[in-house]
Amino acid sequence: MTNFILYAVTVLVWGSSWIALTFQLGEVPVQVSVAYRFFLAALIMYVFCRVTGRRIRFPLRDHLRIAVQGLLLFCTNFFLLYQCTNYLTSGLVSVIFSTLVVWNILGSALLFRVHIPGRVLTGAALGLAGITVVFWPELRGFDLASGASGGLLLGLAGTLSASAGMLFSARFQKRGLPLFETTTLAMFYGALFMTTLNLVIGEPFTFEYSVSYVGSLLFLAVFASVIGFGCYLTLLGRIGPERAGYTSVLFPVVALTLSTLFEGFEWTALSLSGVALVLIGNVFILLKPKTGTANTKLQ
Repeated sequence: MTNFILYAVTVLVWGSSWIALTFQLGEVPVQVSVAYRFFLAALIMYVFCRVTGRRIRFPLRDHLRIAVQGLLLFCTNFFLLYQCTNYLTSGLVSVIFSTLVVWNILGSALLFRVHIPGRVLTGAALGLAGITVVFWPELRGFDLASGASGGLLLGLAGTLSASAGMLFSARFQKRGLPLFETTTLAMFYGALFMTTLNLVIGEPFTFEYSVSYVGSLLFLAVFASVIGFGCYLTLLGRIGPERAGYTSVLFPVVALTLSTLFEGFEWTALSLSGVALVLIGNVFILLKPKTGTANTKLQ
Protein backbone atom coordinates (compact mmCIF):
# COMPACT_ATOMS: atom_id res chain seq x y z
CA MET A 1 0.00 0.00 0.00
CA THR A 2 1.42 3.39 -0.98
CA ASN A 3 2.06 6.13 1.55
CA PHE A 4 -0.55 8.35 -0.12
CA ILE A 5 -3.27 5.73 0.40
CA LEU A 6 -2.18 5.19 4.00
CA TYR A 7 -2.37 8.95 4.52
CA ALA A 8 -5.83 9.27 2.94
CA VAL A 9 -7.32 6.30 4.82
CA THR A 10 -5.97 7.61 8.13
CA VAL A 11 -7.45 11.07 7.59
CA LEU A 12 -10.87 9.80 6.46
CA VAL A 13 -11.26 7.12 9.12
CA TRP A 14 -9.98 9.12 12.06
CA GLY A 15 -11.69 12.28 10.86
CA SER A 16 -15.06 10.52 10.95
CA SER A 17 -14.38 8.88 14.32
CA TRP A 18 -15.18 12.08 16.24
CA ILE A 19 -18.89 11.79 15.48
CA ALA A 20 -18.88 8.08 16.30
CA LEU A 21 -17.18 8.82 19.61
CA THR A 22 -20.11 10.98 20.81
CA PHE A 23 -22.43 7.95 20.59
CA GLN A 24 -20.26 6.19 23.18
CA LEU A 25 -21.18 8.69 25.88
CA GLY A 26 -24.15 7.86 28.04
CA GLU A 27 -25.05 4.84 30.16
CA VAL A 28 -21.70 3.04 29.88
CA PRO A 29 -18.79 4.54 31.87
CA VAL A 30 -16.08 6.06 29.67
CA GLN A 31 -13.35 3.73 30.90
CA VAL A 32 -15.55 0.70 30.18
CA SER A 33 -16.29 1.88 26.64
CA VAL A 34 -12.57 2.37 26.00
CA ALA A 35 -11.85 -1.12 27.39
CA TYR A 36 -14.54 -2.68 25.17
CA ARG A 37 -13.13 -0.89 22.14
CA PHE A 38 -9.55 -2.02 22.54
CA PHE A 39 -10.25 -5.55 23.76
CA LEU A 40 -12.25 -6.01 20.55
CA ALA A 41 -9.59 -4.31 18.43
CA ALA A 42 -6.81 -6.40 20.05
CA LEU A 43 -8.79 -9.59 19.41
CA ILE A 44 -9.18 -8.71 15.72
CA MET A 45 -5.48 -7.88 15.46
CA TYR A 46 -4.56 -11.13 17.24
CA VAL A 47 -6.64 -13.22 14.81
CA PHE A 48 -5.00 -11.38 11.91
CA CYS A 49 -1.55 -12.14 13.31
CA ARG A 50 -2.36 -15.82 13.74
CA VAL A 51 -3.86 -16.16 10.25
CA THR A 52 -0.85 -14.46 8.64
CA GLY A 53 1.68 -16.47 10.66
CA ARG A 54 2.89 -13.62 12.85
CA ARG A 55 4.13 -14.75 16.26
CA ILE A 56 3.55 -12.48 19.24
CA ARG A 57 6.59 -13.34 21.33
CA PHE A 58 8.79 -10.73 22.97
CA PRO A 59 11.21 -10.67 25.91
CA LEU A 60 9.94 -9.26 29.20
CA ARG A 61 11.66 -5.89 28.77
CA ASP A 62 9.91 -5.38 25.42
CA HIS A 63 6.58 -6.32 27.01
CA LEU A 64 7.15 -3.59 29.59
CA ARG A 65 7.91 -1.03 26.87
CA ILE A 66 4.88 -2.08 24.84
CA ALA A 67 2.75 -1.82 27.99
CA VAL A 68 3.90 1.78 28.38
CA GLN A 69 2.89 2.46 24.78
CA GLY A 70 -0.51 0.88 25.49
CA LEU A 71 -0.93 3.02 28.59
CA LEU A 72 -0.17 6.21 26.65
CA LEU A 73 -1.80 5.51 23.29
CA PHE A 74 -4.71 3.15 24.00
CA CYS A 75 -5.61 4.05 27.57
CA THR A 76 -4.79 7.52 28.90
CA ASN A 77 -5.17 9.21 25.51
CA PHE A 78 -8.68 7.95 24.83
CA PHE A 79 -9.89 8.14 28.42
CA LEU A 80 -9.03 11.85 28.46
CA LEU A 81 -10.46 12.56 24.99
CA TYR A 82 -13.71 10.74 25.76
CA GLN A 83 -14.00 12.79 28.95
CA CYS A 84 -13.17 15.94 27.00
CA THR A 85 -16.22 15.44 24.77
CA ASN A 86 -18.41 15.74 27.86
CA TYR A 87 -17.44 19.43 28.05
CA LEU A 88 -16.68 20.47 24.48
CA THR A 89 -18.17 19.88 21.03
CA SER A 90 -16.57 17.19 18.89
CA GLY A 91 -15.35 19.88 16.48
CA LEU A 92 -13.51 21.73 19.20
CA VAL A 93 -12.03 18.49 20.54
CA SER A 94 -10.70 17.75 17.06
CA VAL A 95 -9.16 21.23 16.93
CA ILE A 96 -7.30 20.51 20.17
CA PHE A 97 -6.19 17.12 18.90
CA SER A 98 -4.87 18.72 15.71
CA THR A 99 -1.99 20.09 17.82
CA LEU A 100 -0.68 16.51 17.68
CA VAL A 101 1.47 17.53 14.72
CA VAL A 102 3.27 20.11 16.85
CA TRP A 103 3.99 17.67 19.68
CA ASN A 104 5.16 15.02 17.20
CA ILE A 105 7.54 17.47 15.58
CA LEU A 106 8.97 18.59 18.92
CA GLY A 107 9.15 15.06 20.28
CA SER A 108 10.86 13.77 17.13
CA ALA A 109 13.43 16.54 17.35
CA LEU A 110 14.11 15.86 21.04
CA LEU A 111 14.07 12.05 21.04
CA PHE A 112 15.42 11.22 17.59
CA ARG A 113 17.45 14.42 17.03
CA VAL A 114 15.68 14.85 13.71
CA HIS A 115 16.24 18.12 11.88
CA ILE A 116 12.87 19.69 11.10
CA PRO A 117 12.87 21.49 7.72
CA GLY A 118 11.47 24.99 7.61
CA ARG A 119 8.80 23.96 5.09
CA VAL A 120 7.46 21.37 7.57
CA LEU A 121 7.18 23.98 10.31
CA THR A 122 5.58 26.43 7.87
CA GLY A 123 3.08 23.82 6.71
CA ALA A 124 2.16 22.86 10.26
CA ALA A 125 1.68 26.51 11.23
CA LEU A 126 -0.53 27.17 8.19
CA GLY A 127 -2.55 24.04 8.87
CA LEU A 128 -3.16 24.89 12.50
CA ALA A 129 -3.99 28.47 11.54
CA GLY A 130 -6.51 27.13 9.03
CA ILE A 131 -8.15 24.90 11.62
CA THR A 132 -8.37 27.86 13.99
CA VAL A 133 -10.10 29.93 11.29
CA VAL A 134 -12.50 27.09 10.44
CA PHE A 135 -13.63 26.79 14.05
CA TRP A 136 -13.25 30.44 14.98
CA PRO A 137 -16.93 30.89 15.98
CA GLU A 138 -16.58 28.08 18.52
CA LEU A 139 -13.18 29.26 19.71
CA ARG A 140 -14.41 32.84 20.07
CA GLY A 141 -17.22 31.67 22.35
CA PHE A 142 -14.91 29.50 24.45
CA ASP A 143 -14.71 30.82 28.01
CA LEU A 144 -11.78 29.68 30.12
CA ALA A 145 -13.63 30.83 33.22
CA SER A 146 -16.35 28.25 32.59
CA GLY A 147 -16.34 24.52 33.22
CA ALA A 148 -15.18 24.06 29.63
CA SER A 149 -11.66 25.02 30.73
CA GLY A 150 -11.37 21.55 32.25
CA GLY A 151 -12.29 20.12 28.87
CA LEU A 152 -9.48 22.07 27.23
CA LEU A 153 -6.95 20.72 29.73
CA LEU A 154 -8.25 17.17 29.28
CA GLY A 155 -7.97 17.49 25.49
CA LEU A 156 -4.42 18.83 25.59
CA ALA A 157 -3.34 16.15 28.07
CA GLY A 158 -4.90 13.43 25.91
CA THR A 159 -3.14 14.77 22.82
CA LEU A 160 0.23 14.82 24.58
CA SER A 161 -0.35 11.24 25.71
CA ALA A 162 -1.18 10.19 22.13
CA SER A 163 1.96 11.85 20.78
CA ALA A 164 4.15 10.10 23.36
CA GLY A 165 2.61 6.74 22.49
CA MET A 166 3.13 7.31 18.77
CA LEU A 167 6.76 8.23 19.31
CA PHE A 168 7.14 4.95 21.23
CA SER A 169 5.81 3.12 18.15
CA ALA A 170 8.24 4.98 15.90
CA ARG A 171 11.13 3.95 18.16
CA PHE A 172 9.96 0.32 18.13
CA GLN A 173 9.93 0.32 14.33
CA LYS A 174 13.40 1.84 14.20
CA ARG A 175 14.57 -1.04 16.40
CA GLY A 176 13.01 -3.51 13.97
CA LEU A 177 10.13 -4.64 16.18
CA PRO A 178 7.12 -5.79 14.09
CA LEU A 179 4.31 -3.24 13.85
CA PHE A 180 1.21 -5.44 13.99
CA GLU A 181 2.45 -7.62 16.83
CA THR A 182 3.47 -4.70 19.04
CA THR A 183 0.24 -2.79 18.28
CA THR A 184 -1.85 -5.86 19.15
CA LEU A 185 -0.19 -6.16 22.53
CA ALA A 186 -0.34 -2.40 23.14
CA MET A 187 -4.10 -2.39 22.50
CA PHE A 188 -4.54 -5.35 24.86
CA TYR A 189 -2.49 -3.67 27.58
CA GLY A 190 -4.40 -0.41 27.11
CA ALA A 191 -7.73 -2.21 27.53
CA LEU A 192 -6.34 -4.04 30.56
CA PHE A 193 -5.30 -0.76 32.19
CA MET A 194 -8.80 0.65 31.55
CA THR A 195 -10.40 -2.45 33.09
CA THR A 196 -8.15 -2.12 36.14
CA LEU A 197 -9.12 1.54 36.51
CA ASN A 198 -12.80 0.65 36.44
CA LEU A 199 -12.28 -2.04 39.08
CA VAL A 200 -10.49 0.47 41.31
CA ILE A 201 -13.26 3.05 40.83
CA GLY A 202 -15.86 0.38 41.50
CA GLU A 203 -18.29 1.19 38.68
CA PRO A 204 -20.33 -1.63 37.10
CA PHE A 205 -19.37 -3.14 33.73
CA THR A 206 -22.57 -2.21 31.92
CA PHE A 207 -23.38 -2.45 28.22
CA GLU A 208 -25.82 -0.54 26.02
CA TYR A 209 -27.57 -2.59 23.34
CA SER A 210 -28.78 0.35 21.27
CA VAL A 211 -27.96 0.50 17.56
CA SER A 212 -26.07 3.79 18.03
CA TYR A 213 -23.83 2.45 20.81
CA VAL A 214 -23.08 -0.95 19.26
CA GLY A 215 -22.64 0.53 15.79
CA SER A 216 -20.27 3.25 16.96
CA LEU A 217 -18.34 0.72 19.09
CA LEU A 218 -17.82 -1.54 16.06
CA PHE A 219 -16.79 1.40 13.88
CA LEU A 220 -14.32 2.69 16.47
CA ALA A 221 -12.86 -0.76 17.15
CA VAL A 222 -12.60 -2.03 13.56
CA PHE A 223 -12.09 1.07 11.44
CA ALA A 224 -10.74 3.78 13.76
CA SER A 225 -8.56 1.40 15.82
CA VAL A 226 -7.48 -1.59 13.70
CA ILE A 227 -7.47 0.01 10.24
CA GLY A 228 -6.76 3.58 11.33
CA PHE A 229 -3.88 2.79 13.68
CA GLY A 230 -2.52 0.16 11.31
CA CYS A 231 -2.31 2.71 8.49
CA TYR A 232 -1.06 5.56 10.67
CA LEU A 233 1.63 3.64 12.53
CA THR A 234 2.86 2.18 9.24
CA LEU A 235 3.02 5.71 7.83
CA LEU A 236 4.77 6.90 10.98
CA GLY A 237 7.51 4.31 10.52
CA ARG A 238 7.96 5.21 6.83
CA ILE A 239 7.94 9.02 6.75
CA GLY A 240 8.58 9.94 10.41
CA PRO A 241 6.46 11.37 13.24
CA GLU A 242 6.72 15.01 12.15
CA ARG A 243 5.19 14.37 8.70
CA ALA A 244 2.79 11.58 9.63
CA GLY A 245 1.44 13.73 12.47
CA TYR A 246 0.22 16.30 9.98
CA THR A 247 -2.71 14.00 9.20
CA SER A 248 -4.23 15.23 12.46
CA VAL A 249 -4.51 18.75 11.07
CA LEU A 250 -7.02 17.47 8.50
CA PHE A 251 -9.19 15.57 10.96
CA PRO A 252 -11.35 18.60 11.86
CA VAL A 253 -11.95 19.31 8.17
CA VAL A 254 -13.39 15.80 7.72
CA ALA A 255 -15.44 16.28 10.89
CA LEU A 256 -16.74 19.58 9.54
CA THR A 257 -17.71 17.97 6.23
CA LEU A 258 -19.68 15.26 8.06
CA SER A 259 -21.31 17.94 10.16
CA THR A 260 -22.42 19.66 6.94
CA LEU A 261 -23.97 16.46 5.61
CA PHE A 262 -25.61 15.16 8.78
CA GLU A 263 -25.87 18.08 11.23
CA GLY A 264 -26.75 20.98 8.94
CA PHE A 265 -23.53 22.95 9.39
CA GLU A 266 -23.51 26.07 7.16
CA TRP A 267 -20.26 27.07 5.44
CA THR A 268 -19.10 30.66 5.81
CA ALA A 269 -16.30 32.82 4.43
CA LEU A 270 -14.29 31.97 7.56
CA SER A 271 -14.65 28.21 7.14
CA LEU A 272 -13.84 28.34 3.42
CA SER A 273 -10.72 30.44 3.97
CA GLY A 274 -9.66 28.15 6.82
CA VAL A 275 -9.90 25.04 4.63
CA ALA A 276 -7.83 26.84 1.98
CA LEU A 277 -5.10 27.49 4.57
CA VAL A 278 -5.12 23.82 5.58
CA LEU A 279 -4.71 22.70 1.97
CA ILE A 280 -1.87 25.17 1.37
CA GLY A 281 -0.16 23.92 4.52
CA ASN A 282 -0.63 20.38 3.28
CA VAL A 283 1.21 21.24 0.06
CA PHE A 284 4.09 22.78 2.03
CA ILE A 285 4.60 19.77 4.28
CA LEU A 286 4.21 17.16 1.56
CA LEU A 287 6.58 18.77 -0.95
CA LYS A 288 9.46 16.47 -1.80
CA PRO A 289 12.57 17.70 0.07
CA LYS A 290 15.52 18.61 -2.11
CA THR A 291 17.72 16.08 -0.34
CA GLY A 292 14.85 13.63 0.31
CA THR A 293 15.09 9.91 -0.07
CA ALA A 294 12.65 7.44 -1.46
CA ASN A 295 11.41 6.32 1.93
CA THR A 296 10.45 9.78 3.16
CA LYS A 297 8.06 10.93 0.47
CA LEU A 298 4.40 10.19 0.02
CA GLN A 299 4.08 8.14 -3.12
